[in-house]
Order: sequence, then C-alpha cells, then structure tokens
Amino acid sequence: MTDATGPDPAEDGDAVPLELLVHRMTWEADGVLSLELVHPDGKPLPAWTPGAHLEVSAGGHTRQYSLCGDPRDTGRYRIGVLDEPASRGGSRHIHTALRPGHTVTAHGPRNHFALEDAEAYVFLAGGIGITPILAMAREADRRGVPYTLVHGGRTRTSMAFGAELEALRGGTVRRVPQDEQGHIDLRAALGHLFEGTLVYCCGPEGLLAAAEEACPPGRLRVERFAAPVGGQAGAQGGDEAAFEVECRASGVTLDIAADTSILDAAEAAGLPVASSCRDGICGTCETRVLDGTPDHRDFLLSEAEQAANTTMMICVSRCASDRLVLDM
Repeated sequence: MTDATGPDPAEDGDAVPLELLVHRMTWEADGVLSLELVHPDGKPLPAWTPGAHLEVSAGGHTRQYSLCGDPRDTGRYRIGVLDEPASRGGSRHIHTALRPGHTVTAHGPRNHFALEDAEAYVFLAGGIGITPILAMAREADRRGVPYTLVHGGRTRTSMAFGAELEALRGGTVRRVPQDEQGHIDLRAALGHLFEGTLVYCCGPEGLLAAAEEACPPGRLRVERFAAPVGGQAGAQGGDEAAFEVECRASGVTLDIAADTSILDAAEAAGLPVASSCRDGICGTCETRVLDGTPDHRDFLLSEAEQAANTTMMICVSRCASDRLVLDM
C-alpha cells in the first residue's frame, strides 16, 4: 500500500470498533460511489490526516478505503468505492446491497501514506487512486504549498470527483482520460522536479511501477491496492525455512512450517488475529515485534520502518533470525 511514514499519532488503528451509520451515498462517476459515514448518536469521530484509510466491514467482507473528505469535519467520514465485479465481493456488496440507513463496522483510521512536509508536491492518481490524493491536495491548498496534480482514468465519465478537483485553487490540476489523451506523461510530470519536491502516487500497479522507474530516488511515496506480481518487497533473502514464533501475550509458541505464514499458523492455533488482504498491503495484521529480526516482505512499511524492526505484517513476512517473539 505504501512507501511512506508510519501511522500518525492522532490516529488509532487499534481503537475499539466503530458502528457507523451510512448517512449518504453519492454516484461520483461510472462505477464509483462515495459513502458518508456518521456516528449513529451524532458523536464526533476519531481524527485523521490526509492519506489515512478506514477499515470497513459490511456483508461479511472487510476492506480498506482511503478517506477523501475533510479532516476538519469531525462529524463524518467519506470514502470512495469502485465497483469491481471480479473482486472478492466487498465493493459489490456496497454497490448492490448497502444503502443509507444501514450500519457498518469500522476500524481506524490508520495512516501509512501520510503527507510529509515538503516545499512542493506532485500528486499522481490513477482511477480510484484519486481518493487519498484528493485529501492531500486540499491539505496542500490549506498550507499554501505549490503542487501539480495529474489524474488519469479510462474515460472522463469514469473519473470521480472531477468538480472537486476543478475547485482546487492552490495548484495545477490536469485530468487525463486515456481514451482522449492516452496515458499520463510521467516524463513531463517528473522530469524536472525542484529540490524539496515530494511525489505521491496512488493507483494501479502499472502506474506505480512506471512512477518508481521515472522518479528520482527518495522522492516517491506510493500506496498500493494490490501486491505487485512477482517478488516481495523488502525480502531479505527469500529463505522459506521453518522457524519458531513465541506469542508473548497469549503464552503460545508456534512452529511455522516453510509453506505456512505466521498468520495461518496463528489462526490454526485459535489466536485472535485480524487480517484482510493477506498480501502485505493493508496493514490489518501489523504486529509488534518484541525480539528477533523479521524478514519483511510487505509492500506497506517504508525502508526505515522495516529497518527499525518494531512491527511486521504476519501475513507475508517471515523470520531472518533464529526465532521471533511477537506481541500476540
């Protein structure tokens, strides 16, 4: 999901679940609905910052959705959901069954795609990847920081939040429908970055891979919706050997076979572990490391966070030491 800073201290992804009321659903573009979620009793919601996501459970599915509203509005969360009929069912349920007046269970917000301070920004979004980018551009507007935002999509009618993007005044905004203009010109967008400029990119893997190739080292922050095909991010060796995990909080020791993940072994042992994507991109299974060295294979933690070895994603990451001691 990202190569960025860790969770913002204002956001508590481990807080008790929130039962939220679907207040409004709006058709934003072909196949894209936005949802406004509020507390049933009108209470203020936990704070969030641009780049944060909310984990939403509805209809037996749990998925992560970037917040695209206004962080200053503590009375509601807004998310954008793309209808993906070929997915595992979360978006289909929201589009076909969820309606205003229904409730959903939410965890978060959490932020692994936080907007760092910079002298200028380049924001690149593909399709529904505009959701976190929209909140970031609004924040750059408020800070008075110059930026360029480029949003690409298959067609103009499939590109959500067009009117809100056009209302931005602090930067340069370009919308690039593929059927009219082709793909985003990354050479033009990234070819002449001023010193102190950070690049934020969210969208399909093709866009992220091209941005990683075109962007100067250290400037790019990305958020992924799916794990890249082939390879694992940050893997220290790819050794599939068995290892041992001491689960300090539960008093259980797990033997992790070469073909089993820590998450699978924990579930088989009956431990209460949370998970969603199982691909190392969402952060739901992030677990604190008390001792040992993880072999990080996620696509979420930054290089600095992986080097710190304070947490790991137990759905994909393994062990680079003799054993691990985890807070679970």
